Amino acid sequence: MKRLLNHPFRYGLIAAAVVALAPAAVLLIFRFVNPPASAFMTITGNRLQDQRPQAEIVHRWVDLDRIAACMPLAAVASEDQTFPSNHGFVWSSIERAIRHNANGGAVQGASTMTQQTVKNLFLWPAKSYIRKGIEAYITLWMDLLWPKRRIMEVYLNIAQFSDTAFGVQAAARQLFQTTAAGLSRRQCAALAAVLPAPTQHNAARPDSYVAGRQAWILQQMRHLGPHYLDRALDEG
Repeated sequence: MKRLLNHPFRYGLIAAAVVALAPAAVLLIFRFVNPPASAFMTITGNRLQDQRPQAEIVHRWVDLDRIAACMPLAAVASEDQTFPSNHGFVWSSIERAIRHNANGGAVQGASTMTQQTVKNLFLWPAKSYIRKGIEAYITLWMDLLWPKRRIMEVYLNIAQFSDTAFGVQAAARQLFQTTAAGLSRRQCAALAAVLPAPTQHNAARPDSYVAGRQAWILQQMRHLGPHYLDRALDEG
């Protein structure tokens, strides 16, 4: 046993432990310190520098208390209605997506808002099993270390809402000439409607796709009710 714990093996164990625990350490910091940027912002900024050097990423952090209450509700209605009760994953949705993809259909995801927050904050956009595996591992830590309130706050502050606007405050300014606190229910629903493809659609000038999703999201918001997130967002 002592031979197994000689220098190379011991150092390997230490290195593996450091790598395994690094996400937890970073998440503990970001639970209390607002991340200055995200991986997606950096990737998008680099791409814009190559394609449109004059374009700049716009990002303004705003605390959850200064975001209109309709925005978290619209995001949940659009992206993850199980958010208040799930623990980072919705296994039934994952199983359905796996079966659908195995049958040769268009590739479907099954990401919760926690998974999306992990992906946007730390990872890259390409779909691969390696990335999904890393995403799942960090999601476990995020669900363990962050309250729902913090997940929602970070999600809304790093989500991409247009080709250059990241975070709801920047999007509100750029698209509606208002603040995150001043957004109306229809504007919140429009912003949530473009989340799946923010570079292809404009929340301020909705095409038929966005208008249809906006109407559906507003309907879901009414169905969920104004207090749907109260308990979850009272955490932390």
